[in-house]
Amino acid sequence: MANGQTRTKRPDWVAQGGQYEYRVLRIPAETSRNDARRMLTEQAELGRWELSRTLLFAGGERKVWLRRKIIRVRSTLAETSG
Repeated sequence: MANGQTRTKRPDWVAQGGQYEYRVLRIPAETSRNDARRMLTEQAELGRWELSRTLLFAGGERKVWLRRKIIRVRSTLAETSG
């Protein structure tokens, strides 16, 4: 996003209380890139997590933030008229 552009959130989703939950993972320096990629792919496919942020430290350790949407389900029982 160049030239001072900012990413805007979907106003309808935010207005309905849209939020994310986060998971922070520390991946040791001894872990290969392929193993780290495989682990993150499993998290994404099975747990519906998406990559939010990564940090690579000088020693080779990685810190990874994963996020997923919190889906709140409203009860429809009170809305039925009968």
